[in-house]
Amino acid sequence: MAIKNLNDLYLHQLKDLYSACKQSMAIVTEMGRVAKSRELSEALIAGNQGIARGMETLASICSRHDTDPTGEHCRGMEGLVAEARKHAIETDFGDEDTQDAAIITQYQRLTHYAIAGYGCVRTFANRLGHDDDGAALQECLDSTREGDEHMTRIAEGGVNQAAVDGQ
Repeated sequence: MAIKNLNDLYLHQLKDLYSACKQSMAIVTEMGRVAKSRELSEALIAGNQGIARGMETLASICSRHDTDPTGEHCRGMEGLVAEARKHAIETDFGDEDTQDAAIITQYQRLTHYAIAGYGCVRTFANRLGHDDDGAALQECLDSTREGDEHMTRIAEGGVNQAAVDGQ
């Protein structure tokens, strides 16, 4: 795809973000299955529901612009997913609480990638005068930030202390 202008870049980034979201769902599901903290597991399930809603929004926006949301492969998220699998799933942990802390770390890295992506496409949408797109993308951005903040509260509220206590 040739990117000739900001609108082309906007559509390309929507597709890239859609790919990123799609890739992240599988690893978030895996992390949710291995998380020992019930609160963490439930937050990961909620996170996946948020990712699915974001994908629906991205697909809807793409449809309004006669663009298929598929067709891109986000290599950045591919790397983050591989890192999450390696560091939160495949590592041999001495205790479950430390693994939960690792899961939160990896989830937040995935989330921060999504925050950056949503922020960029929202800004492009607003600059291009796509006000409805911008509003929908702002909702996705806000939801993703809330999920990130929730994970921080889980970490600070007990998971990290439990990992220290388990030493």
